[in-house]
Amino acid sequence: MTHFLARAALSAALLGACGTAAAQEALRPEVGKPLARAKQLLAGHQYGPALAQVNAAAAVRGLTANESFIVQEMRGAIAQQSGQVALAAKTYADMLASGRVPAAEQPKLYMAEASMAYQMKNYPNVVAWTQKYLHAGGRAPEMNMLLIQAYYLQGDYPNAARLQTAQIAAMQKAGQRPTEQELQLLARSQEEMHDTLGFGNTMTLLVTYYPKPDYWQNLIHSAQTRPGFNSRLQLDVDRFQMAIGLITKPADLMDMTELALQVPLPGEAKAIVDRGFASGALGTGPEAARQQRLRALVDKVYADEQPKLAGREAEAQAAHDGNALVALGDEYASYGQYDRGIALMLAGIRKAALRHPDDAKLHLGLAYLHAGRKPDAVRVFRTVGGTEGAAEIARLWILQSGTTK
Repeated sequence: MTHFLARAALSAALLGACGTAAAQEALRPEVGKPLARAKQLLAGHQYGPALAQVNAAAAVRGLTANESFIVQEMRGAIAQQSGQVALAAKTYADMLASGRVPAAEQPKLYMAEASMAYQMKNYPNVVAWTQKYLHAGGRAPEMNMLLIQAYYLQGDYPNAARLQTAQIAAMQKAGQRPTEQELQLLARSQEEMHDTLGFGNTMTLLVTYYPKPDYWQNLIHSAQTRPGFNSRLQLDVDRFQMAIGLITKPADLMDMTELALQVPLPGEAKAIVDRGFASGALGTGPEAARQQRLRALVDKVYADEQPKLAGREAEAQAAHDGNALVALGDEYASYGQYDRGIALMLAGIRKAALRHPDDAKLHLGLAYLHAGRKPDAVRVFRTVGGTEGAAEIARLWILQSGTTK
């Protein structure tokens, strides 16, 4: 993109400058003749001889301001077409410094200078020339991109992030979709700045527009590393990772199964381990015997605990707070009995005095989601708050469900 931009800008600048020079006073023969030969040689792509003719014209004593300007103009044309970027950049800078470039033509030369500076990896000059271009009224959107990239490449992440954020916001307001590259640059800038909140917001945009596994993983990591995140929510993190296909390794499946047993959620533990065996991730290899033992334990707990659920309801209802009702409802849901689980969780939440009320709402939302009641799930997820991580996980589920507003 930048190479094309540089070539296009230089050509535009050359045409503008030539048009300006043509309107000036006539050249003396000793200046005009070598420049005319240089023009012919340039048309035949004979760049070395053409430049020699320009140098001959430049060596004439007593050049007028107009003659000097046209010599520079021809030198710039040769340098541009022959790929001599440094010479072209110096020549156009001299032309601008002469004061003979009309205001209407200056933005073209500023654009050319910024583009050539980018080619030479002179990023401070990219910034300086682009700012001149914008100050002169230039409006080419690619120049904003060039400025943002220049800030980023010279390590000025705050300015890169500031401008990229504004550009993305403007695109969204106009109903346009930010490009993946623009969002990536913003995310990298925020990461370099250790802007955890901003990075998380940008990852949210990336998974909204470009839902790739790596972006989901970055967003999950962002949620887990926010201040205050509580490790008791690890199973909730694992649930989400499994839902989007990020938990497939035997060790991760085993860890998640054991976490579900500890809660205890025997129904969920069985679903996880059965999924692992069905996919072939569990039951083979050097850990196969251990995995089989875990499966046998899960099956036993599952069979032993399910019949006891109904008998525990009266005790949960009689408790002074709603913690037992919420836990029991969660366990019912783990067995796939979502209606009963939802009813008990709602009763527990209404009873209040919960140790972790936002966890309860998060799990209620999951029960709704697994029951196929997505609108109810999203409604509940939006009520999840707190600073320990439940709210971030709820937002992940809202994004994954395809409801972002």
